[in-house]
Amino acid sequence: MTERAPLSRKLSAIAESATLKVDAKAKALKAEGKPVISYAAGEPDFATPQFIVDAAAEALADPANYRYTPAAGLPALREAIAAKTLRDSGLEVAPSQVIVTNGGKQSVYQAFQTVLNPGDEVLLPAPYWTTYPEAIALADGIPVEVFAGADQDYKVTTLQLEAARTERTTALVFVSPSNPTGAVYTAEETKAIGEWAVEHGIWIISDEIYQNLTYEGVKATSIVEAVPDAAAQTILVNGVAKTYAMTGWRVGWMVGPADAIKIAGNLQSHLSSNVNNVAQRGAIAALNGPQDESERFREAFDRRRRLIVAELSKINGVRVPNPLGAFYVYPDVQGLLGRTWGGVTPTTSLELADLILDQAEVAVVPGEAFGPSGYLRLSYALGDDQLLEGVQRLQRLFA
Repeated sequence: MTERAPLSRKLSAIAESATLKVDAKAKALKAEGKPVISYAAGEPDFATPQFIVDAAAEALADPANYRYTPAAGLPALREAIAAKTLRDSGLEVAPSQVIVTNGGKQSVYQAFQTVLNPGDEVLLPAPYWTTYPEAIALADGIPVEVFAGADQDYKVTTLQLEAARTERTTALVFVSPSNPTGAVYTAEETKAIGEWAVEHGIWIISDEIYQNLTYEGVKATSIVEAVPDAAAQTILVNGVAKTYAMTGWRVGWMVGPADAIKIAGNLQSHLSSNVNNVAQRGAIAALNGPQDESERFREAFDRRRRLIVAELSKINGVRVPNPLGAFYVYPDVQGLLGRTWGGVTPTTSLELADLILDQAEVAVVPGEAFGPSGYLRLSYALGDDQLLEGVQRLQRLFA
């Protein structure tokens, strides 16, 4: 008998999402009755605002939503996204420059598929969201990490980018506010990076999913607002998941130059066709409706942010840069490594995260998921009481 043909080498090389893996492990332990507190998932703990749910319920009664609709998205949603892009990113686009996707992840995937050819290099500032390098690899690109540590507030400079640039550099990933660090680039820093990319003809994949979650009066300046000329070589990716507590609704989008959006739309027409119509109707309500509830969410995240930064900073050996956006804190824990805690001496943040889960029943994501070892990511998108209890467990463990 002839042996079966091998599976795809490309897909076999793709790693499972580290954040989802840690979150799944934490949920499994909880199901066993263990009092695990998880800081792993980047998911608001709030319910989706009722007016959005009501819009979806109304959509369920309309038979028009039972049918195929345009693969690139409902016209009303594309119009709402264009309006939001002007409002929050300072870029005027036609609805035809918008594609509605199944969550932000699909827009990230399609953006790299759109701009990369085999062997193209993508400058990837680290720490980075765990999906980026895998999505780049799926497009036959090569991720080139450019690391900025806590001493730089996790923000890369144009000098670092220029040092990493080669003749094969095709694209740059720009994320502000950042997952996993919560870092927000200033308007001046954003402008410098945008001008550098324009000078060298480099595509920018700008992930703006957290742009409405900033604190202390900080604004997340879009790179296309800071450098209008960059719009011709920038794809913006975004979605309703984080701002409106709609992670499970799976509605994201990509915005870009007409020629790029056309070929991305061709891809989506074969890949997935239209996003669920009822979810799209909910997203229309979210973008066009009152923003009171999303502002309430932001204020709660801000309160939790200040609490977790203050409490983590009490642990000797932990350095906590102040995150000004998103809902993550990314402490430098190198001061805890090489020391013995409960009979265990971790030498990497991966080992430290295992120790924390075993001895404190707290789930965190190790820095290896986002770049170099020596860091942990904690999401503060969980209830206030659990947030405090979890950090107090860490304080006791590392006393």
